[in-house]
Amino acid sequence: MNLDKLKDAEAQFLQLYPLGFDDPEMAKIGKKHQMSQRIEQCQSAFAELEFNKPHIIVDNMIKQVSRSSMVSMFEKPKFRDWAKSLPGGDVDRLSEALYEQLHGNQQQGFDAMLDLLRQQKLAKWSLMTILPNYVKPDDEVFVKPTTAKGVIAHFELPDLVYKPQPSWSFYAEYRAQILAMKQHVDPTLQRSNAAFCGFLMMSMM
Repeated sequence: MNLDKLKDAEAQFLQLYPLGFDDPEMAKIGKKHQMSQRIEQCQSAFAELEFNKPHIIVDNMIKQVSRSSMVSMFEKPKFRDWAKSLPGGDVDRLSEALYEQLHGNQQQGFDAMLDLLRQQKLAKWSLMTILPNYVKPDDEVFVKPTTAKGVIAHFELPDLVYKPQPSWSFYAEYRAQILAMKQHVDPTLQRSNAAFCGFLMMSMM
């Protein structure tokens, strides 16, 4: 990463918002995303012990994707209609894929989710990463294409080439580099990975 650019971005951001994400102006922006509500609801709905009821898991996936401010209005109804139409076996597979992503073999879950979504041309970065981002906001990252491409270019992240088709290799490396960058900024910018990525996005505007 280009640490000088990151520190410059931090200085400029804190000059505008001295309290970081605790600044009143940033709090106003944060309200529209309802992050605390999404995190609380998803951590409850997708707790490990909840996965013995696949149909409820899939229903909750639909609800949380539909409520997310970070998923495109075009993708929400497509995901909803697809998930609601799934036969029983695919309901089980979708629930199992999310379980592995959150609580088991993460790469296996990612690839299983990707295979299911790809069948209906729904393999989008937003749908692949939004729920893990809510359940584990300090460990996982939400991949927004425009932000990811901008961050990679602007902050000169090595060994990363963004592609529209999601892949585990890109996700794992992008997450590792985002987490490494996060350690170099003021604690007021580290509220969650989504907040930190929001700071990176705003710094490039």
